[in-house]
Amino acid sequence: MSHPATRPFPEVLAPAGSPECLTAAVRCGAAAVYLGADSFNARRGAHNFTATELSEAVAYCHARGVAVHLTLNTLIRQEELEAAMDTAFMAASLGIDALIVQDVGLARPLRAAMPDMPLHASTQLSCHTPAGVAFLRDAGFSRVVLAREMTREEIAACAGLGVELEVFVHGALCMSVSGQCYFSAMLGGRSGNRGACAQTCRLPFSANKGDGRPASPEQAALSLKDNCLVDYVRELTALGVASFKIEGRMKRPEYVAAATTVYTAAARGETPSPEAMEQLGRVFSRSGFTDGYYTDRRGAGMFGVRRHEDVTAAAGVLKDLARLYDKEQPRVPVDMDFCLEGTESRLTVSDGDHDVTVTGKGGEAVQSRPLEPARVEEQLRKTGGTPFLADSVVCAIDPELTLPLSAVNALRREALERLLALRRAPRPVSCRREHRPADLPPVAPSSPCYLLRLATASQWSQVLAGTAVVLPLDTDAATITAIAAHSPVGIEIPRGMFGREEAIREALSRAKAAGAVFALCGNVGALPLATLAGLPAVGGFGLNLTNREAVSFYAEHGLAAATLSMELTFPQIRGLLPAPLPTGLLLYGHQPLMLTRNCPRRCAGASCKDCTGQGLTDRTGTAFPVMCVGGCSEVLNSVPLYWGDKPEDIPSVDFHLLHFTTEPAQQVAAVLTAYRQGGKPPAAITRGLYRRGVE
Repeated sequence: MSHPATRPFPEVLAPAGSPECLTAAVRCGAAAVYLGADSFNARRGAHNFTATELSEAVAYCHARGVAVHLTLNTLIRQEELEAAMDTAFMAASLGIDALIVQDVGLARPLRAAMPDMPLHASTQLSCHTPAGVAFLRDAGFSRVVLAREMTREEIAACAGLGVELEVFVHGALCMSVSGQCYFSAMLGGRSGNRGACAQTCRLPFSANKGDGRPASPEQAALSLKDNCLVDYVRELTALGVASFKIEGRMKRPEYVAAATTVYTAAARGETPSPEAMEQLGRVFSRSGFTDGYYTDRRGAGMFGVRRHEDVTAAAGVLKDLARLYDKEQPRVPVDMDFCLEGTESRLTVSDGDHDVTVTGKGGEAVQSRPLEPARVEEQLRKTGGTPFLADSVVCAIDPELTLPLSAVNALRREALERLLALRRAPRPVSCRREHRPADLPPVAPSSPCYLLRLATASQWSQVLAGTAVVLPLDTDAATITAIAAHSPVGIEIPRGMFGREEAIREALSRAKAAGAVFALCGNVGALPLATLAGLPAVGGFGLNLTNREAVSFYAEHGLAAATLSMELTFPQIRGLLPAPLPTGLLLYGHQPLMLTRNCPRRCAGASCKDCTGQGLTDRTGTAFPVMCVGGCSEVLNSVPLYWGDKPEDIPSVDFHLLHFTTEPAQQVAAVLTAYRQGGKPPAAITRGLYRRGVE
């Protein structure tokens, strides 16, 4: 495989959700493919590859100069770490070129066990800031797959930091920032963070009017059109993007062929043909395409659904697209050196890494017509049916000798077959299979305290005095100082920080000067900002901590305390305790189901300046509040999580996080009192996933 630094143009990374899709990707020019094994990947509904199929896939791709990236991009539970490592060891033995990882708890032992294996930080890590990119670089990742919601300016700000950048250029857009969606998990027990997303966002959701009524029952306020950045490939190349990623491991091979053909041409500096662009639009779209995130033009025009006419449009192009990959395409240049002298004919074929020499029978004395070099070269260049393309051909022929062309052809076939076998052979990545990093020493458990996350400082009252509170980043200094006189004050760094890193640095500095003593961090990019401001970092639920290795990773990188994943069950949480730093659980609140950069109310042309109480309604009439936070929107669960009446069921963590959003100050105080005294729950509540868990 060619290293990105030596490639003449950026990598086109195509999806391979099945062996057929892999063939389509390779034959249509992809420089790399990404695929999943039969577990621990974020597209469990794709075909995925058994160990035997994966071995063949790697051999097939490597023979043709194509890199293979394996997706191990789900959250891993403690009891699954050993099996996930075994999958990685199996992949390393086959010579996989990179592992795409979401869970830092898996990345930590992977880095120790196989230091030569490139690790790519999945877009599921929600990285979208320069500080986040630098953090992941320092943690041992060689590439960061950026969040799909970023503008050109935000991508540019992340370039040049000593790590490769990968950008999604085509395909489906999740409404939520990847890694920050809990909708499918909360409503149906199918976790998008574990590859089982039920695509709840594609169902009808209506944006409410100001009076709370749905604007239209037919809206798809959580469904975006597919991304298409083919017009910006040259610009992205100039920005320093190393890899152009095409979404679509759940799609058919014809889609893979169409997208790979278009983006490979664009990556090479060519203009894709009008026919290729038409085929791309017809094979799959949702009411057309969008470039709204990249161009910073968000709004109603970004929303779309898969219409009947979108489905029927594909029928007319599938046969033509299938022809793009029905035959082997020569893509590996080789040099050929043919010699006929004395009693031997000899052909050496070289691909730059391997040299193969085969010999045949000697020549015969010329009787009438000599063996001309041009005729030999013509035969040697007939490499059809193989992945090889004759680059240079040199012929040294004794003019007194001749040889049947059939013998020349036989030499060519034998040499190319042997070269293909060499290229297919596994090139294992070295591993220390016996190595498992030890966890940091566990901290002694303490009596649980409360940590109150407030959506606005107006929710604070004297009843909360003495209890640690977390205030919004935009809280003014005077208010922070006033509340800090009564309670330890933390500042929440928003999970969505798009283009706001410098402003957040300044706000944290002001907050610390005003009396804030810690920061709540729900994104990898927030930790370095908190550290720079001199504020101890408390990890929020957005870090998705599901195993002890992940907690240890963040402890090693400066986290002072951590909120464990709200997708774990109580028994699974007990299996992580005691942990190497103080841990807590989110135990009250309208849990955030989505973090989205495009306010869903814009789907109806509504304003998102004040979404409180003006959220979404689904097809059953259930209302989901929407709140604007830090330049993004959060879709909240319709009913609050509640555990105040069952303290005996809660694992022995160090703090209970009560996450307040739409509640007025009086209700905030009442909830805290109820939790302290074991009060009865409200009429409509959820126990979340702590009992039933997720797939």
